[in-house]
Amino acid sequence: MASVPSGSLSVSRATAREWELVRSWAAEEGWNPGLSDAPAFFAQDPRGFFLGRVDGEPVSAISVVTYDDAYAFLGFYLVRPELRGLGHGLATWRAALAHAGGRSVGLDGVPAQQDNYRRSGFTTAYRTARYVGGIPAPDGPAAGVVGAGQVDPAVLAAYDSACHHADRPRFLSAWLTTPGHRALVRVVDGRPTGYGVVRPAQDEARIGPLFADTPADAAVLLDALAGEARAFGADRIAVDMPESNPAAARLAGDRGLEPTFETARMYTGPVRPVAHERVFGVTTLELG
Repeated sequence: MASVPSGSLSVSRATAREWELVRSWAAEEGWNPGLSDAPAFFAQDPRGFFLGRVDGEPVSAISVVTYDDAYAFLGFYLVRPELRGLGHGLATWRAALAHAGGRSVGLDGVPAQQDNYRRSGFTTAYRTARYVGGIPAPDGPAAGVVGAGQVDPAVLAAYDSACHHADRPRFLSAWLTTPGHRALVRVVDGRPTGYGVVRPAQDEARIGPLFADTPADAAVLLDALAGEARAFGADRIAVDMPESNPAAARLAGDRGLEPTFETARMYTGPVRPVAHERVFGVTTLELG
């Protein structure tokens, strides 16, 4: 039986190598983390990842990743199960949240924590449901779908920025090219009408983001991304779909995907508007 550390808590920044432990904690919680997410996460803000340690041993974690001078995102709020209720989580939260400074902070909160987040100044904007299921049969050929490497990075970054509360070129460059990630763009009449990424994860392959101009564009991309998942050996997919775009849930139903659990998108203050009608799947619950 593993020993339980009993000293006082200290909070410090974590390295990408240390974050592999946190990924294993997330897997144990059933969050189905991507297998190779850390390089892209750390590319955005390498100073935004924190571990709480007792007697030098990691017991808690949190990320507070900054995007620009106005927006940050909080995720990976975890405490080892046998050490919950001792104040380690709150102490880690307070130490890490200072990294956000005066920025508005977003998060995707599980139901059990939402009241705590409200007490910390977060307000619910909408809910997001994770839809999971077997890889659906496509309606037809993936017309107009190309690899992201065939699209001008500046054009794709501009499309992404319309669907996210801050520009994120560092993250996007890494997310599209991380080994194992498959990034696809739908191009119609010479311009992108949507893009998405699928990646191997602990359980089902994860699709995110799934951004598209129309439900038809989203359906073509979802089918193509599911095909990529099959190519790397997955037989099931998962997509986190926001209720702020009702067409997303309809698409999930059409493809036989079923909701498994939900989170609430919450913010501490105002955020830059996004094209909600284009967001059929959020990028990650950890970084927004």
